[in-house]
Order: sequence, then C-alpha cells, then structure tokens
Amino acid sequence: MKESASSKTAQYMALFRAMETTRSEKKRVFRDKYAHLFLSPGLRVAAWLSHLRVFRKVVENIIRKKIPGAYTSGIARTRLIDELLEEAVRKGARQVMILGAGFDTRGLRLPFLHGMPVIEIDHPNTAKYKLSRLSRQHIPRHIRYYQIDFNRQSLDQLGAQHQFDFTVPTVIIWEGVTNYLTAEAIDSTFAFLQRFPPGSHVIFTYVHQEVLNNPATFTGAEKLLKDVANLEEKWTFGFEPSALAAYLQRFGFTLTKDLGADEYRALYLNGREKEKGYEFYRVAFARRTEEG
Repeated sequence: MKESASSKTAQYMALFRAMETTRSEKKRVFRDKYAHLFLSPGLRVAAWLSHLRVFRKVVENIIRKKIPGAYTSGIARTRLIDELLEEAVRKGARQVMILGAGFDTRGLRLPFLHGMPVIEIDHPNTAKYKLSRLSRQHIPRHIRYYQIDFNRQSLDQLGAQHQFDFTVPTVIIWEGVTNYLTAEAIDSTFAFLQRFPPGSHVIFTYVHQEVLNNPATFTGAEKLLKDVANLEEKWTFGFEPSALAAYLQRFGFTLTKDLGADEYRALYLNGREKEKGYEFYRVAFARRTEEG
C-alpha cells in the first residue's frame, strides 16, 4: 500500500456494495447505506447513477471487462460473511474483532451487532480516511477503532496497549487481507488469535496458492495481479485449500467451511447473469476448539 493513500481495492469493494444497495429491496442481497461515503467523487456518481438499471448494467459490464469476476464475487462474499458472522453470534460469540477492516460497516449496518463490542483494526492510512468520511455520522459507542500495519507491528502489543478482552468468545473477521501479507505475518496473526477462548470463530478470505504460482490457470488473473502490483497492493500469499485444515489445527482451530467464489455466488446470485473469474478467491470459517 502507498504510504500516503488509503487502499484502492477497499474503495472498489465499497463501490460494489454501494451499487448493490441501489437495487430494489427484493433483488439486493444486502444493504449498505454507508458504502458511498468512502468513494471518490467519480465513483460516487457512478454509484448514485446505478439507481438507473440501464446505467448500472453499463458500469457492471465495465467492471467485468476490467476485473472479471470481482464484482459478483465481492457481492456474494459480503452476504456470506454477514451470515457466517450471525451464525457465530448465535453459537455464543460476544465480541467482534475485524482485522484489516477497510470500509467494512458491519458494526453499523447489522442490527444483531448493535450493543455488542466491535473492534476494528486497520492500516493507519485506510483507518484515518474511513473515520474522516464517517465524521458526520453517528458512530455508536460499541465500535472502537485502532490502527496497525500488520507487516510491521504486533497485535499482541496493540492488545496490551488497549486492554483487549481475551476471556469472551469472539468472532474475528479477516476479509481481503491475507493475500497482501507475508507467511510470517499470517503465522503471527493466527498465533495471536489463539489467545481467544474455545468457542471463538474466525472468518477469513484467502487466495488459492495456484493463482500466484500460475495465474494463467484462472480467468483474468494475469492482468489482475499486474494491476494490483501497479497500485502498490501486490498479492504475496496464498493457501493450498487441501492444506488449510491442517494449518489451522496447528493453532487450535477446526475448519468448518471453505468456499470458492463459484460456490458462494451460487448461494446468493443464482437469478443473475453468471460470471467467470475470481474462482481463486475463497472464504474460510473455523472454530476455536483447543486451548493454545
């Protein structure tokens, strides 16, 4: 990430969520009334004009051509993570931690989180921009915002500084982050998550290692990897799906779900035009089952 800028990819995800919100109540898969706040003026106009179905189709086609699969993957993934989060809360989670929060607004928009402690942690550039855009909104007291560079700073130090509560079952969301980190940073983060008690959950995204080894295997991946590198948001890490369960067990987590983009698109977007691309982008859900 550029040292002087917020994440561009986070802004694109905000655009996708803002566009989805312009759909009718019967057709949209979620509503995010805050997403437009984080957009540049040009993207904000595009989101607003997406209330017009014809214009929305034009924008969607532009996105499909530029980043095949990203739009529908991002929309379906948002809904999936919302539902996994609610499942974790039903199973006893009493606190939410969002690592690399970007422009996530779940603490604001999901009623079942209202009154529950929500901790957002992100890179200083993105976090400061986000708070500046939310400055005119009412930010509930149950949401707390902290800043960290995951490749340079320790979550343990941040937790000690702000006295995080590691005694209550917690659901951790780690969306759109692991593919930018080093293997050491990934290991360090899961070691930190071991501090939460059994009954906690982690929901995280990752990319299939093969997209980094051989991007030509996936539709649009070669261009995508070049584009994110040019944004100084290069992808650096992936998992082999077949090895993920064993990896998580090292840290006391049991993998319960692991879905690729085609699978979670099929859950929510069956009535829409099918799209190829982004099949390598996956969502995993794991439960803390052992003491670290």
